Amino acid sequence: MDVGNRATRLKPDTDRLRSDIEALSGFVDETKPGWTRRPFTVWYDRSRDWLAERMREAGLTVRVDAASNLIGLLPGSDPSLPPIMIGSHTDTVTGGGRFDGIIGVLAGIEIARLLKENGIALRHPLEVVDFTAEEPSEFGISTVGSRGMVGNLPDEMLERTDASGLTLREAIARQGGSPEKLAVQARKPGSAAVYLELHIEQGPVLEQTGHKLGVVLGIVGIHRYRATIAGEPNHAGTTPMSMRRDALAGFCEIGLAFERLCRQTYAADVVGTIGKLTNEPNASNVVPGTVVFDMEIRSLDTSVCEEIYRAFAEEASRIAAARGLDLRLEPLSKSEAIPVEPKVKERIYEACASVAPTAMLPSGAGHDANQIARIAPIGMIFVPSRGGRSHCPEEWTDFEDVAAGVEALTRAVLSFDDDPAPGGEA
Repeated sequence: MDVGNRATRLKPDTDRLRSDIEALSGFVDETKPGWTRRPFTVWYDRSRDWLAERMREAGLTVRVDAASNLIGLLPGSDPSLPPIMIGSHTDTVTGGGRFDGIIGVLAGIEIARLLKENGIALRHPLEVVDFTAEEPSEFGISTVGSRGMVGNLPDEMLERTDASGLTLREAIARQGGSPEKLAVQARKPGSAAVYLELHIEQGPVLEQTGHKLGVVLGIVGIHRYRATIAGEPNHAGTTPMSMRRDALAGFCEIGLAFERLCRQTYAADVVGTIGKLTNEPNASNVVPGTVVFDMEIRSLDTSVCEEIYRAFAEEASRIAAARGLDLRLEPLSKSEAIPVEPKVKERIYEACASVAPTAMLPSGAGHDANQIARIAPIGMIFVPSRGGRSHCPEEWTDFEDVAAGVEALTRAVLSFDDDPAPGGEA
């Protein structure tokens, strides 16, 4: 049976999705603002119990892997084929919202239900995954579960501690994982046919352009750096303006130079942010002596990130020298951009365009797909975020838009299932 005929029978139930989202998002830490559900907490445990039961009701066999990811499996008619994987996360940032992450997991469960209710068997097995701790955790690490699944959670990370002294290794074990088996269970390239994820956009583009669905072109690379500007602290009343080595004034000029560079036109879109800053001694009557700030550059084109950083380093050094300041720059981290393969992108676009007005756009945020790209081709579908807001209590996506995203994801799953090599070249 062709994809179009099968997809017509597999319309998601909007009311059921609404009920699921409201129920799952209701597992919250009421001592925190918003819809807070941090990993490795009792609220997360309870939500996982609820989620596992929904997976079983949908006909999935449920297990927890070594990295404490919750996985539901629906067998395919051809057990020799690698699984089509659908996933996302159900943890939130503190003060987060009700849609980020969870709609991707619930979408996989809804697809499994629809297949069961309509008596349709996929050729490929279907895996629905709730990845552990996608958001930055209390251990200073994000995408914990997806890292662990693909063998990218080394001992150094496992031995990191939270404020209570608990190690990440211990936390994963408490969550039902088996850290000692991470290396043995690590997935290898080719162990999934394709990885698909439905997610809220977390930005304003879809809403402002009137599109209901977005096909992700790729996930941006993120280059982070730390800068230290050292001047000379001195009395604010007795030090003449011409004799000051004011680190904060130097930062103001350097920070604006960074913004100016990031606003220029390049071969690919780029955003740059200075989001963390310390000023010492941070007193109203003292000329600032030291400023330390972190900055990041994001783009689908790594060369653009590098071009901006080189230009910034040169301009910042010139400004510092002119002001008699010392400047030190150091790299913090670098994640490469993850492109979506052309064939995957085309198939997802066809699926989305058959459901609702569709745009193509990059993902400016990281996702579990960053890690799963080590073992399989990845593809993502975005649905609109009202006002472009996310990671806040006001985060909102209309339930009808979520349903449209699930319908498009269903069509994509059926399309990839019909392909003998879903992630390969046409």
